[in-house]
Amino acid sequence: MSKILIVEDEAKIARFVTLELEHEGYEVKAAYDGRSGLQLCEEWQPDLLILDLMIPQLSGIEVCRRLRQTSDVPIIMLTAKDDVSDKVMGLDMGADDYMTKPFAIEELLARIRVCLKKHRADVAQSTGARAVGLLHMEPASYSVGYGDQPIPLTKKEFDLLNYLWQHEGVAITRDDLLTNVWGYEFTGDTNIVDVYIRYLRQKIDDKYGMKTIHTIRAVGYMFRYEQA
Repeated sequence: MSKILIVEDEAKIARFVTLELEHEGYEVKAAYDGRSGLQLCEEWQPDLLILDLMIPQLSGIEVCRRLRQTSDVPIIMLTAKDDVSDKVMGLDMGADDYMTKPFAIEELLARIRVCLKKHRADVAQSTGARAVGLLHMEPASYSVGYGDQPIPLTKKEFDLLNYLWQHEGVAITRDDLLTNVWGYEFTGDTNIVDVYIRYLRQKIDDKYGMKTIHTIRAVGYMFRYEQA
């Protein structure tokens, strides 16, 4: 569930947007001035910020400027002023998108989805994280999961899955896997690859009803996601 913080001094608008977002399944909190909004953002760590430009104590522009010193949280700015200079200033300060009041809630919801999707893609690219269906992997933390369920893998199982997944759709020979997963110094039997492939299939494919690791006859193995 994504967390969204609304910083808006007009209570009726904040309440309306809050109810609509909660109806869509988001977890929502609201602040009514820039200073408390900045503090709540730093403490709560939302996944997205809806930030009004004209708010008391600290303006939306200043909140955005301060946040961008330490955070890349997606920011959608709102304003009653349809002024190009305001829009440019907000975007220059690091806002991801911009909407002018009054706005259609359907458009705001669509822009939220786009911002969240883009941010997740950016994070995944920077960390090497990847996902297919409900299966996901985060190399930085050596973690693999299916939905909310962690999949316990040994380091060698993880390294093997990671290498295959990095080359999704490409047939990898056993020798290549031995060289790149076990290392050049490995002098054991190539059957060790088949053994670890079986471990992965038991923990992932068989358990969760999918097909990710395919045997390529006379070659080796390929990672390609298929739902069973």
